[in-house]
Amino acid sequence: MSVNRIYLDNAATTPVDPEVINAMAPYFTEKFGNASSLHSYGREAARAISDARKTISKKVNAKNHRLVFTSGGTESNNLALKGVAFANKEKGKHIITSKIEHDCVLNACKWLQKQGFKITYLPVDREGFVDLNALQEAIRPDTIIVSIIHANNEIGTIQPITEIGKLCSDHGVYFHTDACQSFTKVPIDLEKQLIDLLSINSHKIYGPKGVGGLFVRQGVKIDPLLHGGGHEFGLRSGTENVAGIMGFAKAADIIREKHVEHMAKLRDMLIEGTLEIGDCWLNGPRHERLCNNAHFSFKYIEGESLIIHLDLRGIATSTGSACSSKSLEPSHVLTAIGLRPEESHGSIRFSLGKDNAKDEIEYTLHVLRESVETLRKISPFKR
Repeated sequence: MSVNRIYLDNAATTPVDPEVINAMAPYFTEKFGNASSLHSYGREAARAISDARKTISKKVNAKNHRLVFTSGGTESNNLALKGVAFANKEKGKHIITSKIEHDCVLNACKWLQKQGFKITYLPVDREGFVDLNALQEAIRPDTIIVSIIHANNEIGTIQPITEIGKLCSDHGVYFHTDACQSFTKVPIDLEKQLIDLLSINSHKIYGPKGVGGLFVRQGVKIDPLLHGGGHEFGLRSGTENVAGIMGFAKAADIIREKHVEHMAKLRDMLIEGTLEIGDCWLNGPRHERLCNNAHFSFKYIEGESLIIHLDLRGIATSTGSACSSKSLEPSHVLTAIGLRPEESHGSIRFSLGKDNAKDEIEYTLHVLRESVETLRKISPFKR
């Protein structure tokens, strides 16, 4: 096939959908009002934000939650953890999370440790799953919140959040989950799954960068990070990004089950074809994984070299989280599932999008086989 460029790094970010751009456009020039203003321009912006909040909330059955708009997943996760920690420090200072969380959660926890909070980092098994028994044993009388990522951004593991939510509820502990990768790809029901706080963002679902959200169950004690005019229920001061919020709502609205099924079919095709290469394996589970995630380790080669080879042939992939891709340290996620440093450095992540096509995966598999063969011939690791 004739190929220009193939984008297989949708876990890092996605292109903005044309429908999203159209939905945003009027709010830059025609409906540009500040939602806090009393005049017609302000009321128009306020109504738009209210409608967008309802659209996104329906996606997760948020009947008893408020959606606080933020600048993205990082802010949402920081607000959830730090906001709950300081609002509930009289009850306790113990927080539970896992070793495979996104960097923003782990770094927020490290910062909270410096403020006197105690953090328990739960281990995971070879496929990246948290042990529910270990979680139950870790909960203490002074535990205030459990934060477990819904679907891992590197290896695609989908955690059993229904069971985790029930466990936390039974012990009177808040449950927060980072759903930035799973939102619109995996069904989420805030009521049935007993989720107190849920982080989401826009640019992973074909919306604009710079906008996200945190669902907060009514009654949850949480302090704001930003203080100002009291926007977003007093939890996130600052003039709302109306255009971005409208784009976020449109992005959430246009994703359908057919898109999820399409990505899952291409993912399976990619997994099966890649494993035929030999001396490689899939990281994460075969089934309970994101519809668009395929993460592999290859023996005798470095992931960075493979990425460069693929990029020279027009295929964009990554070694893992885009937030830490320039680090020379092995991935903390791959280390947590038991990979040795050399195995971690020989890893690569493909993350599909709704607009990828079968012939693109066929071409990718063809180039991948050639690239792996070429790199192994010159590898200093292969004896």
